[in-house]
Amino acid sequence: MNRYGKPLGDLINIKSDFFEHNDKNLAMADDMADALCAQPLRKECKICHHPIEGEILFKSHKMGYYQCPVCSHLNSEHEDTDAFAQKVYIDDDYAGNYSAADKERYEKRLDMIYIPKAQFLLDALKEDGFTPADLRVLDDGAGSGYFVGALKKLGVDATGIEISSSQVRFANEMAGEEILKQIDADRITDAIRTTDRNVISAIGVLEHIIRLDETLDAIRDNKNIKYMYISVPMFSFSALFEASHQQCYNRHLGGTHTHLFTDGSLKFMAERIGFEIAHTWRFGSDMMDLYRFLCVSLEKEGNKGAKDVLDKEFKPLLDKLQLVVDESGFGSEIHMILKRA
Repeated sequence: MNRYGKPLGDLINIKSDFFEHNDKNLAMADDMADALCAQPLRKECKICHHPIEGEILFKSHKMGYYQCPVCSHLNSEHEDTDAFAQKVYIDDDYAGNYSAADKERYEKRLDMIYIPKAQFLLDALKEDGFTPADLRVLDDGAGSGYFVGALKKLGVDATGIEISSSQVRFANEMAGEEILKQIDADRITDAIRTTDRNVISAIGVLEHIIRLDETLDAIRDNKNIKYMYISVPMFSFSALFEASHQQCYNRHLGGTHTHLFTDGSLKFMAERIGFEIAHTWRFGSDMMDLYRFLCVSLEKEGNKGAKDVLDKEFKPLLDKLQLVVDESGFGSEIHMILKRA
């Protein structure tokens, strides 16, 4: 199953902070970029470990990026390290930037963003003969519990593991039951390696893992895991739009995203751990990012009238334009279900 596109719906309102507080968010991303620039130079590709060589492909928001000649993965010139993770995920309270403030907002975000993701998993595995009752899902890096909550709403036995105790408390409070468990970072790999669940999900997680090979090896070694459901940020138009709008908040490439996937690097990763790509859903935010950059830039230049015209003429086209991008294969996000070969 290969699916493309997803209606924008009310996503712009949910992401209104990106529009209204550009400078604050940009300052946060710049601070993370400074932390990354302080780390050692990257010596090898994050995915295939081919030596970093050749010229920088482009620079964006203080950082240069190389594209691997073997697997095509996009790598920052500086390496993500434990020290970087400590800075951006713990010291700076990264989790606090992504928690909903109340039950109503939580449920709205869950229904709009995460129910479609959960339904994609059910639709895809239905083609393989599975019903919701057949699935037992472990969500790695479960954050505030949105995906686990969405799966449970659709009748799936799901639980999650998360290193942030504050997010686990928040998720369980919103759910009214224990849907997540807090696990220290050094125990995550063991939890994956020993789980008896047949599906593992990692929604917006792989790009944040410092020792990604260890996590992937644990999935490879645990034969109970038959399917792996991931969503990852892709090298895409959004990354190029960000490079051309240096005064706009770079939500896609930068901050905690120190590398981006490509079709080539995802295929390499899947084959290395003995899985094959079974189902994909491509829907990105490239056009919304472009729209945001134009809005922010026009506001900065005092061109409110031009921004009003943009709202009237360009905003209604976003879904159609994004679908063209998604179908081109160069969109900013992919959801993918991998099946053990």
